[in-house]
This record gives sequence, C-alpha cells and structure tokens, in this order.
Amino acid sequence: MVDLRESLRVPPGSRARLARRDPAATFGWEKAAAETELGKQLLRLAELQDRFWAESKRAVLVVLQGIDSAGKDGTINKVMEAFNPQGCPVTSFKVPSAEELAHDYLWRVHRSVPRKGEIGIFNRSHYEDVLVVRVHDLVPKPVWSKRYDQINAFEQHLTATGTTIVKFFLSIDKDEQRKRFQARYDDPTKRWKFAMGDLEERKRWDDYQAAFEDALSRTSTAAAPWYVIPANRKWFRNLAVATILASTIADLKPQYPPVAADVPPDLVIE
Repeated sequence: MVDLRESLRVPPGSRARLARRDPAATFGWEKAAAETELGKQLLRLAELQDRFWAESKRAVLVVLQGIDSAGKDGTINKVMEAFNPQGCPVTSFKVPSAEELAHDYLWRVHRSVPRKGEIGIFNRSHYEDVLVVRVHDLVPKPVWSKRYDQINAFEQHLTATGTTIVKFFLSIDKDEQRKRFQARYDDPTKRWKFAMGDLEERKRWDDYQAAFEDALSRTSTAAAPWYVIPANRKWFRNLAVATILASTIADLKPQYPPVAADVPPDLVIE
C-alpha cells in the first residue's frame, strides 16, 4: 500500500490543487480491510497516548478543517475514541464572543493550545480567519491576506516550544455534501443539526474551495504540514487520519518516565 502520509501531504511551497485530488480516492484500500486496519491503528494510538501522557514533555495539536458536513465531528467521534479523554481536550471554534472580539484573532486560539502531555483537537480553528471572513467579506482583503504569514509565525512559535502540529483538511465533493445534508434532514434524530443557513453557505461552494486552496497552499510548512484527506468515504477518512496521526506521534518516540530511585525492583506489597 502507498504511504498515506506522503501521498496526502501538501508539500511546503506547493499548490494544494484541490481540483486534482479525488475526494472519493481510497488508494487501493477496500472497506473491510480498512476497518480491520483502523482497529490496529486505534490500538496503536491508545498505546502511544499512554506513553505521551506519562512523559508529559510535549504536546500535539490536531487541526480539523473542512466544509460543512465534511466529517469533522465524525472523525473526532471515531478516531479520537482511542484516547483517554483526560488527555485529549477538544475545542470547537464557533462565532467569536464579545470577549474574543475584544482581542486579536489568535488570542482565543492560543489560550486553547494543549498542555504538555495532551493531544488537543481543534474542530475548526484559527483558519476560519482566512476562510469564512474572506468568503463573507467580514474584513478587508489587506487585513486577512496578511494572516497567512501571521499564522505561519504563530505555528512556528508553537512548534519551537514543544507542540507538534498536524493539520487535516477533510475533502468532500459537492454532490457528497448534498447527500449528507439530505440524510441529516431526513433523520429525525439528526434534523436538529440542519439549518437553512447551510444551504446559503452551499451556494458559496466555489468561493470556499478557492479560500481553502489558498490557505492550504500558503500554510503547509515542514513543521506544520497540511494533509488533504479524501473524505467522501468515511471509512477511508478514518483510516487515513488515524494512520497519519499515529505515525506523527510515533516519530516523537514518547517514553514512560523512569521509575523513582527509591522504588526497589522486587517489592512485594503485603
């Protein structure tokens, strides 16, 4: 099988070229085999997190981005189930509050960065400030266009001070989004998630794709790379994210701390 981490990464300095990336691609994987492999990767993630939490020397930040219904919540639900919740905080970034708007746009993000020992998940992120604000013209172009470099500098600071960043863009096509919206509406247990505003956003599909492509192209760096995950098939999405995340954490080689010097090697507790 191909190396998913290499195949799905946006090489630094290159264009993401989303139109050339197939959201339905599976890179040779079949569903049954992928689900078996996913189970192995989840066990691997659980073991890696246990050592990472015990070591508590570094942090990992996972950024999830994608258009509405791309599967951010589903990815968190399925892949992050491998982690002990006490070491895996999830932050969802919604419309900024009055307090957040009173600060610079990165303030609310920086205060949510995971602590040492934690694997933190951002459901949406600081990238909304070069996505939705651009598409909806919420700030002038001379303002948001400077934010790519500001975000790169911010992420460079985080990586230089002990936070490993791995960024996933969940890519679906427009017809798959239509199917998911319809399924959400048709299911009485999920209709509460549906909003008419989703359809208004859908009309801006091309604008969002252009914004995503620029963001991925300008902020995929050696220290904080972007991975474009084909997400039409949820089972492949889960496998790709789990595999890349496990390999990224494994590269850090987390180790259990040494046993305290005063603990004997052959203690028998009565």
